[in-house]
Amino acid sequence: MSSTTARAKICSLEEAVADNLGSGCSAAFEGFTHLIPYAAAHEAIRQGARGLTLFRMTPDVIYDQLIGVGAVDKLVFSYAGNPGVGLLHRFRDAVENKWPRRLEIEEHSHAALANMYEAAASGMPFAAFRGYIGADLQKVNPNIKSIECPFTGEVLSAVPAVQLDVAFIHAQKADRDGNVLLQGIVGVQKEAVLAAKRAVVTVEEIVDDLNAHPNACVLPSWVLSAVACVPGGAHPSYAQGYYSRDNGYYLEWAKISADREAFQSWVETSVLQATPGEFGARAYKSASKR
Repeated sequence: MSSTTARAKICSLEEAVADNLGSGCSAAFEGFTHLIPYAAAHEAIRQGARGLTLFRMTPDVIYDQLIGVGAVDKLVFSYAGNPGVGLLHRFRDAVENKWPRRLEIEEHSHAALANMYEAAASGMPFAAFRGYIGADLQKVNPNIKSIECPFTGEVLSAVPAVQLDVAFIHAQKADRDGNVLLQGIVGVQKEAVLAAKRAVVTVEEIVDDLNAHPNACVLPSWVLSAVACVPGGAHPSYAQGYYSRDNGYYLEWAKISADREAFQSWVETSVLQATPGEFGARAYKSASKR
């Protein structure tokens, strides 16, 4: 790496969010059941982010929270729910009742959204793939098109590349140069980072050496904007090698999110009055119960 190559800034979570997420941004807080960047999303709430266009494969509780505080204008997604539990009540309230504000939605299949990220990461304007055959989603989503293969004449589906101002992910480790190691289930975190103009990673720890094997998923410092050490920053999701999924949190969320007043009280006490450091205490306290 050249000494003139830009490197990720290692800083606090507050600084990382303030420097890279502004109101009106298009953003993704990505993670697939694993390494979901809750701490980063909560910091966005504390900083009063508004007018966001959010992208996500399988948006779950983290997006229910962002939608519930009125931070989101539009959601581009594939499947939404509280995994293993049921509905996202704040998401549904926004769509059906425009509370706390109107939410525009653009729904895709998992395959389509994965291809949208891949196209953006590859610098392509759109993705073509086999999909949506016999499906009606194209009737309600104008961003799903049909295209004819110039070589075979086969009719394929086409979707636009994701346009991200900033991507947030969580990972296990970063070294002191800002290179990041992802272990375990990797959804589209890598693609989200490479698709975005800016990328912020929260990590469990910063180490002298990643000790990564040759086939590991390592994000080099020069594709990242900021790295923040936030132990437990994926709680209540899990981080392989550090803590397990807090299933009780997801069950409790179904009750909290079903009532507007209960939700607002939860935001005040658990987010606005909380600090990033509390994530570690929660995660490891949860793990110690097992």
